[in-house]
Amino acid sequence: MPFSAVIFDFFGTLTPSTPTEIWDEHAARSAAPLGIPVRQWRRALDASFPERAVGALGDLPRTIRTLAGRCGVDPDDEALAAATAARLACQRELFTLREDALDTLERLRRDGLRIGVLSDCTVELAETWPTLPLAPLVDAVVLSCEEGRRKPDPELFRKVARDLGVPAGECLYVGDGGGDELSGATARGMTAVMLRAADWAVNDAHAREDSWPGPFFPALSDAVAAAGDPSLIGT
Repeated sequence: MPFSAVIFDFFGTLTPSTPTEIWDEHAARSAAPLGIPVRQWRRALDASFPERAVGALGDLPRTIRTLAGRCGVDPDDEALAAATAARLACQRELFTLREDALDTLERLRRDGLRIGVLSDCTVELAETWPTLPLAPLVDAVVLSCEEGRRKPDPELFRKVARDLGVPAGECLYVGDGGGDELSGATARGMTAVMLRAADWAVNDAHAREDSWPGPFFPALSDAVAAAGDPSLIGT
């Protein structure tokens, strides 16, 4: 039978993929005010992602100060403010949506489907979410940094289905595979499909299921037809 809801990952799914050079350039912008070498700062950011993704380091200024300390730097208030502003600006650039994202969500809503977003993310997305153009189109948003747990934790999938008011078996889950999300969704009874768009290969993602054996979409908009006719999945 047709699905009742479609749940999307955010980064690399509703947004374009982010290649390594972009992460490096963004790290440089927030490292500069702190006087920390870019490679050292990038390593600190990467190593701390598991903590930041569950909100363990607090708000953004506190997070920046903690990571700077791990790099042997105690920034003054001016440097901390500049680094925080640079980091937030960089992250907001990553919130730019795929060209077909809004149209896809609007078409799904017109077809009567509920829309969910489940993302492993840090505090910058939680802070910015209400201002994003897709926010009014999403019925339930579950962010790891607010929930204190990461994919593939089953409670995240339970929560988004519960917030949507839809049984897990009636949910289509679409993601690029980061954080073992496709296996996690499948384990909760959802139908999981990988978004393997043209930019998928260049994405610098955490723990992505590159060997996912299940179905995939080459374009985000493919979710519209599949949501109405599950037999299209895998064809």
